[in-house]
Amino acid sequence: MLSNLYIMKNSLRDQRTQRGLSQAELAAGLGVSRQTVIAIESGRYSPSLPLAFRIAKYFNVTVDTMFDPEEEVEQ
Repeated sequence: MLSNLYIMKNSLRDQRTQRGLSQAELAAGLGVSRQTVIAIESGRYSPSLPLAFRIAKYFNVTVDTMFDPEEEVEQ
């Protein structure tokens, strides 16, 4: 039986595409794998708190701008 996972909605894909970055370029800039970027963008994975802060800093936005705690992704 699968448990309910709390995955917050995020704007990673929007932020990345607005800047013309590929998933591989973003992954390299964040020091993570491309698969990690794909999983976060698709809502299959919520990043650790340190990674969430790195992502927000990379895009020069606040964590709550990047990740919306009020919205969950349906799993």
